Amino acid sequence: MQLTLTIDAKKYVVDVEIVEGEEVRMPASDYQAPTMTLQSRPVAPVAAIPVAAGPATDGLADDKASRSPIAGVVQKVVVEVGQTVAVDDLLAVLEAMKMETKITSHVAGTVKKVYVSAGEAVKSGQVIVEFE
Repeated sequence: MQLTLTIDAKKYVVDVEIVEGEEVRMPASDYQAPTMTLQSRPVAPVAAIPVAAGPATDGLADDKASRSPIAGVVQKVVVEVGQTVAVDDLLAVLEAMKMETKITSHVAGTVKKVYVSAGEAVKSGQVIVEFE
């Protein structure tokens, strides 16, 4: 069997023979782990960047709104205005860095307003759903 390996942007073709019933071990003394040296350097301090709340998040108490825990893209919204939800019911699904994050209700109530739609980018802390 042939395998193609890429190491430091160079491709190598390797022939590999699989031997049934035999176990090949390399003595620990024959292996030498690679070593590296880390050097630190001073880094200039970075000023804090204020995060402004958008108009949708102004004045909403935490028990009246479900907010995005991360920045991402809304994959789907599964609730609509007037729908009654219980604690831990699915509200929406976000995608960030190719991972899905399920946004669930932290309170029981009725959906008053849905602030996002599928395909929309959201910021961390942005209101997803408002409850009555």
